Amino acid sequence: MDQQYLLVILTVFVAVSTVALATQAAMLFGIYKSSRALEQNAQRLLPKVEALVETSRLTIEDSRKQIIDIATKTSDILDTTRRQLARVDGVLEDASDRARVQFDRAELVLDDAMTRAQETVAFVHGGIMKPLREIQGVALGLRTALQFLMRGGRSDPTEATADEEMFI
Repeated sequence: MDQQYLLVILTVFVAVSTVALATQAAMLFGIYKSSRALEQNAQRLLPKVEALVETSRLTIEDSRKQIIDIATKTSDILDTTRRQLARVDGVLEDASDRARVQFDRAELVLDDAMTRAQETVAFVHGGIMKPLREIQGVALGLRTALQFLMRGGRSDPTEATADEEMFI
């Protein structure tokens, strides 16, 4: 290859490199300007962000205190509720025990009353009704005897047969 030709190719490549470097320099300058604008915007927003962070921190601290207070009160309420439920449970257990005892007593009283009523009925039946039936039987016998004696004479054989048939 010819020296001249090599020199031209080298010059073209140097020119292309120069253009590339100039483009890169322009882009770096654009990036520099953008970063400066971004920095200025960030500088303007920085006080607002710091104020927001401080407000958030204070709010979180207040919330933490309130949450601790609420947790303490809730724990106290739960303890009180637990104690009250234990008392209610004791009262209900005592009431059910007493009711059971009263039901047992009522059953004993009812059984005793039924036994006494049965004994009274047996006594009345054996002591009053039996003698009344005996007296009634004796009275019926006396009446029949008096009727028989009042009739005078013998009875008709047909009557005797009818009386016997009645018993057969």
